[in-house]
Amino acid sequence: MQQDSKIYVAGHTGLIGSAIVRKLAEKGFINVILKSHCELDLKDGQAVREFFSGHRPEYVFLAAGKVGGIMENKTYPADFIETNLAIQMNVMTNARDIGVRKLVFFGSSCMYPRECPQPMHEEMLMTGKPEPTSIAYAMSKLAGVEMCLSFNRQSGGLNFIPVIPNSAYGPNDNFNPNSGHVLSVLIRRFHDAKTANDASITLWGTGIPKREFIHADDIADASVFLASNQVEAELPINIGVGKDYSIKELAGMIANVVGYKGLIDWDTTKPDGAPRKLLDSTRMLELGWRPAKEFEEGLVNTYQWFLENAAN
Repeated sequence: MQQDSKIYVAGHTGLIGSAIVRKLAEKGFINVILKSHCELDLKDGQAVREFFSGHRPEYVFLAAGKVGGIMENKTYPADFIETNLAIQMNVMTNARDIGVRKLVFFGSSCMYPRECPQPMHEEMLMTGKPEPTSIAYAMSKLAGVEMCLSFNRQSGGLNFIPVIPNSAYGPNDNFNPNSGHVLSVLIRRFHDAKTANDASITLWGTGIPKREFIHADDIADASVFLASNQVEAELPINIGVGKDYSIKELAGMIANVVGYKGLIDWDTTKPDGAPRKLLDSTRMLELGWRPAKEFEEGLVNTYQWFLENAAN
């Protein structure tokens, strides 16, 4: 991938997409193509065909898609599977048709079986049923991974690179309590509780499940690394940091960062989700890449970004 290569980032306003745009700029790439949803609806097959035939990007980062937390996944499963399958089909098939050099597709740790040996190795995919609360989303992402692998098998190359980052966080995350993921939602909940001087806050579940969190900047760095280098590795590739935290530990850390001093109660009638999701990132580490963001520092920076952008 050269400094003037045509690079299309799909989903550039989202958490991972915006991090990729920042990373490309940091590394001096000057020919980055960006289209907002208003400019290009990736569910519109004809519009996507016209975009690819007109712009002919050489590299594609497919970070666009519908994502959300447990409640939104349970309430709108059809929206999740329909939207993600449509976007993946349109972008990948047109990228293949114009002969892109590389496409990086972002899967999800939700694709792994709910009851999975830890840490989760890539070979464990499709050996069991994913967590029921997010199964529609997980199946759409599994289909995307298989599309990448199928295109590669049929062409005899490694042009389509599916990666599986664990729970991402950072600037441009979704802090909406009704649709965000656990880390960003907890930041919002604790901030609101502090602002309202609430004596206590009630969180969902038992707090026992464990999650691995990786900063979006690290995901972007790994993705640009894979697109920029000749990768000879078995696919897909997990991207994680190798350490996880219980939701109770996470809540305590975020309360400390936000400065909330009240009590934390747990509503055990609400779902926990998968008991644990720690990735085995050996494949990625063996390629020479390492994460750079310390978790505690990342939390502080993410909360600072939230404060600076809360009005938006």
